[in-house]
Amino acid sequence: MGYPEDALAPDEELILHTHPHWKMLFWPIVTLIVATALAGFLGGLVWRTTDQTMRSVLLLVVLVVWLLILAWRSVSPIVSWKSTHFIVTDRRVLVREGVMTHSGIDIPMSRISSVQFRHGLVDRMFGTGELIIGSSSEEPLEYSDIPDVEQVHALLYHQVFEASPRYGGL
Repeated sequence: MGYPEDALAPDEELILHTHPHWKMLFWPIVTLIVATALAGFLGGLVWRTTDQTMRSVLLLVVLVVWLLILAWRSVSPIVSWKSTHFIVTDRRVLVREGVMTHSGIDIPMSRISSVQFRHGLVDRMFGTGELIIGSSSEEPLEYSDIPDVEQVHALLYHQVFEASPRYGGL
């Protein structure tokens, strides 16, 4: 059994498991492409215009700067995306984030008082949006870049009212 199945209770049913929408990876991928192109150009320029001893040092500098930019602007957001989970079961909504430091929240279906979504023009084009879950005891929780946010909203809304009679309800 893999994640998230190992985080569920024995008789709990997984309904939805998703990561944030891929649009949050757009700028990290653009950075990867542009940084690689610039590093290649600078590497070629250094190779053609410098002598042997200076060439090695400058090529090493280009390589180190390229790796630092990739780690900071590309690898980190991709790992963050991959380690963020939005899970809906028949009993609760779970959100898990983090690689080194894990954080999470579980919202029982019986505690959800409202479910809303919001998306602008660009989000509608990409099929994503923000899901807002109102809990009976706290401020609403907002989750950005939920793929197919309208379907998730409908699913969650249906689960809340279906779960109400079984688990004590609203």
